[in-house]
Amino acid sequence: MATVSALNYKHLRYFWMVARSGSIAKAAEQLHLTPQSISGQLTEFADTLGVELFRRVGRRLELTETGNRVLRHAEDIFSAGDALLDVVRDQSATKVGSFRVGVSDSVSKAVACRLVAPALSLAEPTRLICREGRLAALLADMAIHRLDMIIADRPMPSHLSVRGYNHLLGESELGVFAAPSLAATLTGEFPACLNHMPLLLPGEDFAVRAKLMQWLHTHVPRLHVVGEFDDSAMIKAFGESGAGLFFAPVAIAETLTDAFNGQSGMVLVGTIPALREQVYAITTERRLSHPATQAISQAARQTLTA
Repeated sequence: MATVSALNYKHLRYFWMVARSGSIAKAAEQLHLTPQSISGQLTEFADTLGVELFRRVGRRLELTETGNRVLRHAEDIFSAGDALLDVVRDQSATKVGSFRVGVSDSVSKAVACRLVAPALSLAEPTRLICREGRLAALLADMAIHRLDMIIADRPMPSHLSVRGYNHLLGESELGVFAAPSLAATLTGEFPACLNHMPLLLPGEDFAVRAKLMQWLHTHVPRLHVVGEFDDSAMIKAFGESGAGLFFAPVAIAETLTDAFNGQSGMVLVGTIPALREQVYAITTERRLSHPATQAISQAARQTLTA
């Protein structure tokens, strides 16, 4: 391995951006550079270190084992840099503590809001920093201490080497909702009324997806799926537009069915008691001892079924 007298942080950042985005093209777009320039910088960085950082698998770039180790150090370096900027930009950072929570895309935003909102009303002033994304990316951020808690619809996968603990906050049975105009076209009893009707389904990242598909194939033989979404907010937005019936936790039925700003609320078409969407808190602490995590746990007891 080559002897490196000084680290080129510009090259390190280019490597970090490519590793996080998954491709040179995406990194180049974010950095406002050409892919050729990024590729050349990566080659120079690897040559300077004397190691192979990526291997090409088909059309994709995959990190080598050494590349993964370099990425972990890069995450620490740039995380420290972000923390330094936060302190410089906001002098109140020394007075007000922060609580950083990640919310998985597959968790209803209305449920997440109800659970996390009490963290804004603690006795000690707390700045809430909320991030959204896929569970895998959020777990990676928690592993390098960029998140204090993750709200997810499933426990942390057991095969990951991330140090974390699962806390079941509660669960809610699944409901089927529709815009009033679409609900008016339904005929027959539930769930037979769903036959031939346009349905909006959760994507494969949703923990409830597999069981929901089994239920649909049993109870709705003439299935008509018009869309699948990896984000709960997108499902709700398309559902409110009347594009199709959608599935959401009954725990937020009141929020969905309430009229707002002169617009009619959603219609609860039916409930599926056999299907329950669970909500977990994933933290680095074995017990929920932080005031914010305790407040979220208390809110869950009021919002979800134990």
